[in-house]
Amino acid sequence: MEQEYAIEVKHISKSFKVYLDKGHELKERVIFRKRGRHETREVLKDISFSVKKGEAIGLIGHNGCGKSTTLKLLTKIMYPDSGTITMRGRVSSLIELGAGFHPDMSGRENIYINASIFGLTRKEIDRRLDDIIAFSELEEFIDNPVRTYSSGMYMRLAFSVAINVDADILLVDEILAVGDVNFQAKCFNRMREIKADGTTIVIVSHSLGQIEQICERSLWIDKGKVRDEGIPKYVHEHYLKTMEDIRLEHVEKETEKETEKELQEELPSFCSPRSIRIGNKQISFSDVKLTDRFGNEKKIFKTGESFMVKMSYESREKNLQANFGIGIFRDDGVHIYGTNTLIECDCLVDIEESGTVAITVTDNCLLPANYMLDVAIHSRDGIRYDDIRNIVPFVITAAKQDVGVCRLDNHWTVNGETLAKRSYEN
Repeated sequence: MEQEYAIEVKHISKSFKVYLDKGHELKERVIFRKRGRHETREVLKDISFSVKKGEAIGLIGHNGCGKSTTLKLLTKIMYPDSGTITMRGRVSSLIELGAGFHPDMSGRENIYINASIFGLTRKEIDRRLDDIIAFSELEEFIDNPVRTYSSGMYMRLAFSVAINVDADILLVDEILAVGDVNFQAKCFNRMREIKADGTTIVIVSHSLGQIEQICERSLWIDKGKVRDEGIPKYVHEHYLKTMEDIRLEHVEKETEKETEKELQEELPSFCSPRSIRIGNKQISFSDVKLTDRFGNEKKIFKTGESFMVKMSYESREKNLQANFGIGIFRDDGVHIYGTNTLIECDCLVDIEESGTVAITVTDNCLLPANYMLDVAIHSRDGIRYDDIRNIVPFVITAAKQDVGVCRLDNHWTVNGETLAKRSYEN
């Protein structure tokens, strides 16, 4: 292997036998001879990649794509069916929480056992023991059996051992997702330190933000193959877009199935299957559309992109007045915003036999999430003419990484001079 590489993976493949109905007893195997049926599932298919010394890479992908299997192959917990893996230097791994710990032994005893698995001698462990215990913050529990530890305490001890073996290569599988916030930050900072010291790091994580802060490169594994690799931000954007497209496709298919199953006599075609409709129908919605500012019907918008809710109605009676309103809810049920013509314009709408009422949101400050739109027609005193909940689902996306519910308009100054703002809407 070339000297500059700490890890070199060449054309590895890995399959597993998955038993569909396995008999565990001799009696079962004799009586039910058809048991033991299995199928072979190929988890990794001819994967190749290299990691330079001191480089940090992240492995991303949906559950079951082969990320953790790749990491286990690197640790030699299992071996590939074909291909070669070459590791250069001492390897430390955090694959499974507390792997190698004996529950009846104390934390101190388990430090010696676990560190020896990583290749340290007793003298080397003696020199590092105080640092390991101090980092774990388990001084008062270190002589208690680890079966009395919480999962967070397990993680502290496991991580403390793994990062104090002076490894050349550190393999991490979702371990930073466990523990309290303060210890997570401590682990994260320690990861940066050991990376700065030249340790090669491979991280499997669903936390893309963590990977972007630590790693120079990301590998996206999809269906057992490397689908994309490169600068984390751009690989992650490609990955997230693809996952969102798949999610929307599944939602659309499920919606079609639900629509076929349910009688839609009371719900018109412009309503989603999740819609709930109430009201006396003196005035009723004949159509509701979510569009962009040009009138094109859409369900995906960027933060900062204006959108319009166009509501068409029909009335059984003339000479009525009504209050038209909308509500926006995040998909976890949080009420994001609601308004109506009475609130905004201090007036009711004079109702004709049919007509259209529209509201344009010019300053869309919603941050990326899935949302649901409600619409309603009420009288001044609150009588419901037509009230449809969950009528239109829509999605907000954005390139920036604001966090929270909405984006607040702001400006920054340095020494009294205002920094130029980047346009939010591409």
